[in-house]
Amino acid sequence: MIEWIRFWISAALLAAGLVFFSGAALGNCRFDYIMNRVHAGGLGDTMGLFCVIAALVVSAEGGWEACKLPLPLIFLWLCSPVSSHFLAQMEYYTNENLYEHMERL
Repeated sequence: MIEWIRFWISAALLAAGLVFFSGAALGNCRFDYIMNRVHAGGLGDTMGLFCVIAALVVSAEGGWEACKLPLPLIFLWLCSPVSSHFLAQMEYYTNENLYEHMERL
């Protein structure tokens, strides 16, 4: 009985991760401006990674595997915002027509 509960929880988490990854991919295809693409990709992959790793932790048999699985999540959660910030900063400093993409208030 417990195995079926773990199976359905991990399946739900994997499905949620797929939804977040699909949203990030759709945002990258739909948006024209690079800052919007970075934002959509950064949010989508962060939540998608969390859901996938959480599903793996739930479906892990022993305790040691479940303890090691969050380590890649921590690494990727530290690297993803840094790379997104670097891409946005590079666009800010190299795009001469930056203010044409922004709305005036």
